[in-house]
Amino acid sequence: MRSLTQALQDHELIVLRVIGEWWELDLTGADKAASVEALAERLAQLDMAQELHYLPPEEAAALEALAAANGRIPVAAFEREHGAVRLMGPGRLEREEPWFDPQSPTEALWYRGFLYRGFDETAEGVIEFYYLPDEFMAQFPQMADTAAPQTSPSPLTPVEPPEEWDTAVTDAVDDLTTLLSLAQTTALRPEALDKLHQLLLNPDTDRRSLLLTLAREMGMLKQSETGIRPTRTAVNWLQQSREQQLRALADAWSQSDWNDLRHTPGLVCEGDHWQNDPILARTALLDALPGTPDWHAAADLTAHIKESDPDFQRPDGNYDTWYIREAAGGEYIRGFANWELVEGRLIPWLLRGPLFWLGLTETAVRDDQLLYRLTDRALEWLVNEPAPTQETRVPLRVEPDAVIMAPHNADRHARFQAARISEAEPVTRGRPYRYRLTPRSLAQAQKEGITPQRIIQFLTEASGRPLPASVKRGIERWGEKGVEAKLETAVILRVRDEKILETLRANPKTRAYIDQSLGPLAAAVRPENWQKLRAAAAQLGLLLDAEL
Repeated sequence: MRSLTQALQDHELIVLRVIGEWWELDLTGADKAASVEALAERLAQLDMAQELHYLPPEEAAALEALAAANGRIPVAAFEREHGAVRLMGPGRLEREEPWFDPQSPTEALWYRGFLYRGFDETAEGVIEFYYLPDEFMAQFPQMADTAAPQTSPSPLTPVEPPEEWDTAVTDAVDDLTTLLSLAQTTALRPEALDKLHQLLLNPDTDRRSLLLTLAREMGMLKQSETGIRPTRTAVNWLQQSREQQLRALADAWSQSDWNDLRHTPGLVCEGDHWQNDPILARTALLDALPGTPDWHAAADLTAHIKESDPDFQRPDGNYDTWYIREAAGGEYIRGFANWELVEGRLIPWLLRGPLFWLGLTETAVRDDQLLYRLTDRALEWLVNEPAPTQETRVPLRVEPDAVIMAPHNADRHARFQAARISEAEPVTRGRPYRYRLTPRSLAQAQKEGITPQRIIQFLTEASGRPLPASVKRGIERWGEKGVEAKLETAVILRVRDEKILETLRANPKTRAYIDQSLGPLAAAVRPENWQKLRAAAAQLGLLLDAEL
């Protein structure tokens, strides 16, 4: 990381003289440059193996930990295990002389010149480390070699399979197809999102957020002048097999900016002045997962990660800078002592949240403990085996009542196309998707350049059979004559005397609320106006009964 000369330059002159006294160098009267030069020459001559032999066990263990970590450990993580150095200015150092009574192994090593502290650039940003200078680290080649990652079997012990469990799902593919369809027809305007709970197999808002984020990051959705629209990339994805689509989503999630921590149940992450890297947590989890289809306890996985890589999402080892609260009580969660409340919640959440949503895990609860196992799909993904490209796809079915039926295993690109020319009806798990041809949907399709003749051609090809005569005639008739009849919701006003209706139509307080006449004794009222009509009529001395 740095040479002895560079490391010593960061010390105050008084600390240099203290280190010099330990190694029988009298630096009294020497300036800082001369002190650094003399100390660097003396310390470079140390035999670290011999020094380790004579050090107290706690101090030797601290140096060996640094060597095993390739010579540097983040300050917070190192101090958590080996204690801190009380940082003081020159005046306080002269008054308190902490080297005579070090409060930790770290402080003892600090005043002997064995370890140092400095900032370094990493992939996760600038982090402050305790480190061994290059001259010391060069004497630990064997330890440095052991710090390299080793491939070994998972230490996790399988558990007995549960009697019941949540089987793997692949409906992320189906719901994303629905979202892409909705983006095509509504540009995902806010009013369109209001009815999503009726159209998605799983309306969970966190899952929906993940799918939309992945779609944007994969280039399947883009912002346009009219809203969010699907791209040609979306069409390519829709034409792939289900397994290929799931693989693409898993790959995208592994590199996504979607922040799993900020969606973890039980936690409230506040503010945007602190950042966490979600990829670090996913990488740690995926590296720790067993490479077998056996059932395991999530608690065992969490304990293993805490022991082997506790700082997996906080590389600087600092547990006091993130603003995270308990959702239930509102208390802020800080300190490594509360690791279980943050990291300990995140790991199981990844197993039963994103990994389960993407068909990579199956889960169960036994004696209030979460169990999980990897699916074959996940095992193939982790070793980068190609996803299967073949699947059986059934055709769409067009009913005589102008409803298009799309079974679960229908071609998803065909369902996407069907949604462009029809209106989606609420979905029921286990039953086909239903899309109804209406004048409004046909008008929207024509606005996008899809002619009635092209609609007939598409439905014939997608269903693999001639259209019912009623549907074909209905589309053609709409193309020739437009809307010929309309269904709408209304409130019916009925009166006993036609003069009452005439009065209500004539009076300026009530006439705006009465629509089309349905004869001398009845008229239609828009649903949003009936309460206003009742209030206005009461001001005229007429009390209206309501049976709604």
